[in-house]
Amino acid sequence: MKTLITSTLLAIIGIAIVPAARAGEIWRATGLEQPESAFFDAAGKRIIVSNIVGNPSEADGNGYLSILSLDGKMVAQHWTDGMDAPKGMAISGGKLYVADITKIRVVNLENGKLVSTIDVPNTVFLNDMTTDASGKIYVTDMLADAIYRLDDGGQELFVRDAALASPNGIFADGGRLIVASWGKGIKPDFSTAEPGGLLSVDLATRTVSHLPGAQKFANLDGVIVVGDSVYATAYMAGTLYRYKAGGKPEAVATFKPGSADIGTDGKSTIYVPQMNEGEVAALSLD
Repeated sequence: MKTLITSTLLAIIGIAIVPAARAGEIWRATGLEQPESAFFDAAGKRIIVSNIVGNPSEADGNGYLSILSLDGKMVAQHWTDGMDAPKGMAISGGKLYVADITKIRVVNLENGKLVSTIDVPNTVFLNDMTTDASGKIYVTDMLADAIYRLDDGGQELFVRDAALASPNGIFADGGRLIVASWGKGIKPDFSTAEPGGLLSVDLATRTVSHLPGAQKFANLDGVIVVGDSVYATAYMAGTLYRYKAGGKPEAVATFKPGSADIGTDGKSTIYVPQMNEGEVAALSLD
């Protein structure tokens, strides 16, 4: 988060992990403005990118969405305007939902027009979003250790638990949510007293648990699941990690600080926003 994090924080990255595998870069899109999330729209065959353009916590009206082609070309720089600091996204019921501080923006997928705004009371810093198999939407409130759920019946606090430790990224994986934690004791400059890790939230019981071997290793941002692997970005280190059950996180790619909310085609490609560089990189999984 460019306006909140300085280079002096790089010393608190966490546990150094030796790379065991690599992800190769396919292309890199430039000219974006603090891209926070790169969301793969399978039906539209495109990548939707949220641009913060300013303080990630400020309702300044500067934020917007862009469209990239699958080969990294800019299709529409300002596809959707009128947002503040848009971050994670999800599609449900033929509409695009975008987390925007304490609101959720609803966007028409055909033309990019802003359809409506959903206020989520008592929230602080809505961040990433995901949808489960039934179309229910989940969104993290990073600064309140909470996850909210939305569906046609409205919205509810799904879980609030200190164990979530500043939940940032979220991804629905079968009967659970995979959560990327930034860490405990988050400070105004977004450093932490303790680094974050990977967690699981059971959709039926709402129980929060740690993924074995993936605790307290980095200030995590985005998270996705591809096959049997969980991928997560460490924002301040710029590192992309891969985790498999029974193992430990492995660094598979390293960028400059600012790697944020990743997206995937679910098969062979990961899209990594570089907030501080104004870029999105596409990586091929080995």
